[in-house]
Amino acid sequence: MQSSTSHARKISFTSDGFTLSGTLHLPKGISAPPVVIGCHGLLSDSNSPKQLALAARCNSAGIGYFRFDHRGCGDSTGDFGKVTSLNGRGNDLESAIHKLISLGIDRQRIGLFGSSLGGSVCLEVAGRLAISVMVIFAAPLKVEPAGSDSRPQYLAFDLSGRIDQIRNIHIFHGESDNTVPLAHAQSIYQQVAKPKQITIQKNGDHRMSDPAHQAAFLKSAVSWFQKIEPAASYLQRLQ
Repeated sequence: MQSSTSHARKISFTSDGFTLSGTLHLPKGISAPPVVIGCHGLLSDSNSPKQLALAARCNSAGIGYFRFDHRGCGDSTGDFGKVTSLNGRGNDLESAIHKLISLGIDRQRIGLFGSSLGGSVCLEVAGRLAISVMVIFAAPLKVEPAGSDSRPQYLAFDLSGRIDQIRNIHIFHGESDNTVPLAHAQSIYQQVAKPKQITIQKNGDHRMSDPAHQAAFLKSAVSWFQKIEPAASYLQRLQ
């Protein structure tokens, strides 16, 4: 998603021996911009429409955006069915954070965005690391272990009681999400610390298919990401 106001750079890095592929979008003419890292959903990749649209809108607001393919997805290495787990994807996200830090991005100026399972990954990592700002959409708080159905065992996890240190989070969820019930978002909101906000999209689904919901989400998400430490404060801190 290149434009006259931004440029994109392909970046690869490693996580637990897997080679992961990503794209860093940076706004032109801005030194030391904050950067948001995007985590895609279970069966998606970094080229999902939400990732591309959010990258473009962030760049227009002077914010960088790094989207990458988790292990076993997109252009990254690994056998999806064998390597996919919340813990593995959490390691991928941590590796992405460290990669940006190695490129000169200050840890305190990194935000996170996660969609569906990607939101759970952000919660899992942010519960252990100091993350400046976060936005999640349709994220499950927990997934029960597989029973008699065909649900793969690697999806089982429970983040309850592990996210109380997370703050500066905006939670989005569709009112009519049949994949991840709204109760998950409400439980997340109750457990995380202030400042926090929850937006429930009326009649919204898991894919955020309503164009009006998409437009409102982009506007609100970018506004929330602008809470990341302003450049002036960051540069003053370096002096």
